[in-house]
Amino acid sequence: LKVDGIRNPRIQSIYLESFPIYKARFSVDGEQVIATGTHHKMFFVYDMMSGSIIPIQKVRGVEERFLRDFELSPDGSLMLLTGTSGYLHLLSMKTKELVSTMKVNGRCTASAFTPDSSKIYSYSKEGEVFIWDVRSRKCLHKFEDEGSLEGKCIAVSKNNQYVACGSASGVVNLYTTDVCLKENRPKPVKAIMNLVTSATCVAFNPTTEILAVASRETDEAVKLVHIPSYTVFSNFPVFRRKQIYLAQSMDFSPRSGFFSVGNNKGKALLFRLKHYSDF
Repeated sequence: LKVDGIRNPRIQSIYLESFPIYKARFSVDGEQVIATGTHHKMFFVYDMMSGSIIPIQKVRGVEERFLRDFELSPDGSLMLLTGTSGYLHLLSMKTKELVSTMKVNGRCTASAFTPDSSKIYSYSKEGEVFIWDVRSRKCLHKFEDEGSLEGKCIAVSKNNQYVACGSASGVVNLYTTDVCLKENRPKPVKAIMNLVTSATCVAFNPTTEILAVASRETDEAVKLVHIPSYTVFSNFPVFRRKQIYLAQSMDFSPRSGFFSVGNNKGKALLFRLKHYSDF
């Protein structure tokens, strides 16, 4: 889609036969779309330039029943596949071949690259966060997310100053990265308690002035938190008007002018953030 907030015409659509899509992402250069399935070992790469669909049948060295969740490094060089049993597989974006495998204790539920692509934060089901050095693939540090019984989602701010950890209790803990790298039980600068069901998605806007937190288990469960006052915007979502339903995913446009939420009705809702003049 070309997004302008008015017409949003569809540019092209692709269909992957008998392959229900779990997650799809543009490559950093915008030339590829990576898509994983709900119960498949393989994944697809759609080449935007040629229009060809390339199946990646099996990655040598990756022994997993299915591959679902993944992250792409901001510098465009790496793809991180989340395996079962705590395995994290680092792939080259160029060749889609295995570079290295790392392992967290327990099961990994979410991962995030730092903006400079030098580190990876991996959140475990047991509520621990592992910080990896991408170059050496060694674990630099690990810390316990305060009060977390089960880790659900994680995000690193674009200025590399904050880490947000969302857990099954609905609490989103906001930490400063310098404390996370030093302490085993860091104190969050803010515990956001506004969600009553599992925090399933967290996202920072590009200027690190807003943190969006959401739960896909309750209707209208999306909150926007101002940084650095850590106050929740009371005017979003609109009171007494159902429009979001269950938030599945969300993100901000490159200059924060738009905020989009994908819901369980198959709609991507587009909100204009008027504080930002550019999209």
